[in-house]
Amino acid sequence: MSQAFDVVVIGAGPGGYIAAIRAAQLGFKVACIDEWKNAAGGPAPGGTCTNVGCIPSKALLQSSEHFEHANKHFADHGISVKDVKMDVAKMVARKDEVVKQNNDGILYLFKKNKVTFFHGRGSFGKAVDGGYEIKVSGAKEETLTGKQVVVATGSSARQLPGVEFDEVNVLSNDGALRLGAVPKKMAMIGSGVIGLEMGSVWRRLGTEVTILEAMPAFLSAVDDQIAKEAKKAFDKQGLKVELGVKVGEVKSTKTKVNITYTDAKGAEQKLSVDKLIVSIGRVPNTTGLNAEAVGLQLDDRGAIVVDADCKTNLPGVWAVGDVVRGPMLAHKAEEEGVAVAERMAGQHGHVNFGTIPWVIYTSPEIAWVGRTEQQLKADGVKYKAGTFPFMANGRARALGDTTGMVKFLADAETDEILGVHIVGPMASELISEAVVAMEFRASSEDIARICHAHPSLSEATKEAALAVDKRTLNF
Repeated sequence: MSQAFDVVVIGAGPGGYIAAIRAAQLGFKVACIDEWKNAAGGPAPGGTCTNVGCIPSKALLQSSEHFEHANKHFADHGISVKDVKMDVAKMVARKDEVVKQNNDGILYLFKKNKVTFFHGRGSFGKAVDGGYEIKVSGAKEETLTGKQVVVATGSSARQLPGVEFDEVNVLSNDGALRLGAVPKKMAMIGSGVIGLEMGSVWRRLGTEVTILEAMPAFLSAVDDQIAKEAKKAFDKQGLKVELGVKVGEVKSTKTKVNITYTDAKGAEQKLSVDKLIVSIGRVPNTTGLNAEAVGLQLDDRGAIVVDADCKTNLPGVWAVGDVVRGPMLAHKAEEEGVAVAERMAGQHGHVNFGTIPWVIYTSPEIAWVGRTEQQLKADGVKYKAGTFPFMANGRARALGDTTGMVKFLADAETDEILGVHIVGPMASELISEAVVAMEFRASSEDIARICHAHPSLSEATKEAALAVDKRTLNF
């Protein structure tokens, strides 16, 4: 006997659990299916973000940053410490507790909002009158019917061809978060978010880290001026980044991973490390969804094909997050989840890809929204630019972290903000002001005229806006 719902959501990552909650708030009878398990075999909703992505990586970044501050920066504040040691097991246990708190929080929110949760793998059965049959495979087999279905099955780490993840020596983001000891040497293939963040964690703890990047430019998606500033900081820290490389043979033994690669000059190089983290992108999770049973259209990457409103080719079937087009970001998935729920209710859900912020949680942090200077040049857009360095910011000096800058890009004629780019302390928090400003199509003059608290890092945002008109007050 199947259980009937107005909405069935497959996947409880950021897109799925948010879609389920918002749909329930709008009066729908909602079910959400998710198969993630914790160490005890119980449910662990939250998807990649909560379990092996955003949340645990930030926990490890925080722990490793405290360790580095104690070792290298406390003395500047008159604090003397000796024999600082890192208990890796305790650090990882703290990370696991942070993850569990988030898992439990989502289960609480389901209960609070009357969302029925099913622990198992959700897949399409068949189309039925007025909806779809959804199978739940887990400890208990279930059959659900949903008038509408939201697919939010997320993504998985892309493997390097011919090199499988063993999560012992060759690691995905999952294995990188579960290391029990500090490796002497580590290599990362890919200098994206995962590579830089995990590289930073283990470098701070004493690992010799080498990042191998195929692209000739560092962080090519980031504004070039910001990327160069970040690269200088990482070089100074001892994070070795090799650009323009071509990875050849990768051989894993019981204790080592041996990598052969061609460097940017065409010379063959060999690198032997204790651990290798592969972070070369992610692939949509559609295997096992049984999309063919109902004729759900996938593209050549295995992603679900959707229109601008996240509608698939099937009536009443929607898809959000990493499993569809667009940036693979947790907050993008959340916005799509809310928008889809509201569209089901006849409302006008809103997602503006042009104002989705991006953040890399290294030190310094890197954050941006809108277009880069190189994109504006390529598009032939006339613009004005203004920058302000954190070294001229009083709060940054007091913090002891003056690396980086804020950069504004504005239309040369209308002064509308076209992009804001930050490298420096708390960039992840500072970028929100720029997102709000751009969503309301503000000008750089609008930010320049707003009173910002003193002393604060946000004053650098105001000063960069002033710099667009060449009238900074503190630099």
